Amino acid sequence: MTDIKLVALDLDGTLFNSNGKITEKTRQEIKRITDQGVHVVISTGRPYNGVPFEQIKGLGIDYAITTNGAAIYQISTNECIYENCMDFDIAGPIIEFLVSKEIHIDTYIDGEGYTLERCRKDLVRLPLEGAMKEYILATRTPVEDLYSYVRDCGKKVQKMTLNFYPQPDGTRLHREEVRLFLEANPAIETVCGGFSNLEFSKAGVNKGEGLLHLAELLSVPADATMAIGDSGNDYSIVKAAGIGVAMDNASDDIKEIADYITTSNEEDGVGVAIAHFIP
Repeated sequence: MTDIKLVALDLDGTLFNSNGKITEKTRQEIKRITDQGVHVVISTGRPYNGVPFEQIKGLGIDYAITTNGAAIYQISTNECIYENCMDFDIAGPIIEFLVSKEIHIDTYIDGEGYTLERCRKDLVRLPLEGAMKEYILATRTPVEDLYSYVRDCGKKVQKMTLNFYPQPDGTRLHREEVRLFLEANPAIETVCGGFSNLEFSKAGVNKGEGLLHLAELLSVPADATMAIGDSGNDYSIVKAAGIGVAMDNASDDIKEIADYITTSNEEDGVGVAIAHFIP
């Protein structure tokens, strides 16, 4: 087996436990392998401003694959070293459709998160863990007119995340209608990032492509990479990595393609996987 030189870690449901924290064992294992020269990188659907800089400080993590692979940053310099985003001619018509629906919409541009003012007010309606709600409130700039803001800001959209309000019958308001709408658009790539959400980026953009691009930049062979994840937006990276690892709390489709299933995010799953593959 090729020695692992790069380990990519999803955040929510993977590196983080339900309290939004990194367990001590996992911290120790990350520090141990970065001291050995192994690249440990964040791989997340979050924008760059959602990277947990304080929590990873001192662990030797210097790169982040963000917004499902649409942008890669070097943390020590805050530099975006790669970006592949949606032009307004792609994002605009989709936003126009989405704002007509009663859903929670987050838009990521240039490493920052934006949401509708009404979405911030309705955040309490989403069945998310307290740590996730606190993260959303802390990292989103509210705007009154999302369509006009994106049109006029002069910047491309890295990714959008949609969360859906639960209904008494157990369904999510507008989710199926929105899913069919998004999946019919060949200009975008749509996945689920957990919590029954939907996320979309430019077609061909995903965490797996982000991993391979960063590995090339760092002169790391693809078969010397490992990726750990738990939900639909991790499928591409778990499949692309030399070793794909699923959390015990991962969805079934991630477990089916994984080379190894570690313990859950509540049981040091990332630390356990690192210890298993990197002595």
